[in-house]
Amino acid sequence: MITSMTGFARAAGTTGPVQWVWEVRSVNGRGLDVRVRVPNGFDGPGEAARTALQKALSRGQCQLSLTLTRPEAAPRVRINETLLADLAAAIARVPLSAGLGPASLDGLLGIRGVIEAEEEAGTDRDALDRDLAAAAGRLVADLVEARGAEGRQLATIVEGQLAEIQRLTEAADACPARKPEAVRARLAAAVAALVENGGLDPDRLHQEAVLLAAKADVREELDRLRAHIAAARELLAKGGPIGRRLDFLAQELGREANTLSAKANDIALSRIGLDLKAVVEQFREQVQNVE
Repeated sequence: MITSMTGFARAAGTTGPVQWVWEVRSVNGRGLDVRVRVPNGFDGPGEAARTALQKALSRGQCQLSLTLTRPEAAPRVRINETLLADLAAAIARVPLSAGLGPASLDGLLGIRGVIEAEEEAGTDRDALDRDLAAAAGRLVADLVEARGAEGRQLATIVEGQLAEIQRLTEAADACPARKPEAVRARLAAAVAALVENGGLDPDRLHQEAVLLAAKADVREELDRLRAHIAAARELLAKGGPIGRRLDFLAQELGREANTLSAKANDIALSRIGLDLKAVVEQFREQVQNVE
């Protein structure tokens, strides 16, 4: 199985009053570059997550971020029972004037200091660090899975492109322009043109014959194309971090396709060469996403 360098993962949770979110994005890169952005005071969890990513990945540019928020919550309240009891006792000792009723509970609760707002309990930093570390582990596993899922789709595309390169290679090999009778016909036409131009120079005739034979002979290019296709398929079957080697093979395939097109001395072979170059370029674009 091959792995893509593109992926995304997210892990979120709450520890006490703190809500936290890990996010990581990865894209193509020549090597492995992990950049971390965390709030002040959380360098430790950030570096631990960076190390985990570096162990799990081989290539790609990764952006890792941690966001912490403390949501606004309704304050918790409590009754100062000592103060309430003291107020009630004090009021009971006061003689009531005519027409004055006893103090009610709601009236006493309205007195400043009887109802107090409690402060939110402080965050347990050790518990927060443990939760962040566990979530970072899940985050890395999810990113690896996302890159693997895209890699499976990428493998299907690349294998299809290799099949098309193989088909065009065999079509070039079977092109009528490469047949001996076709070569002889072109050579005869060149000889006739020389005769019409007023002379038959043996040296010139020999040069034309050698040139035609060389341009018609693309056997080496076809053999190397087949060898590169076989090597690419072997790498795909092996799997792992093979992106660099696939990219090298894509360059070699492109070089052979260019040479074949340059040697083409027939419209049909030229068209095959152009189609081959286009597919090889598409193949190279795709393998640049492979880890």
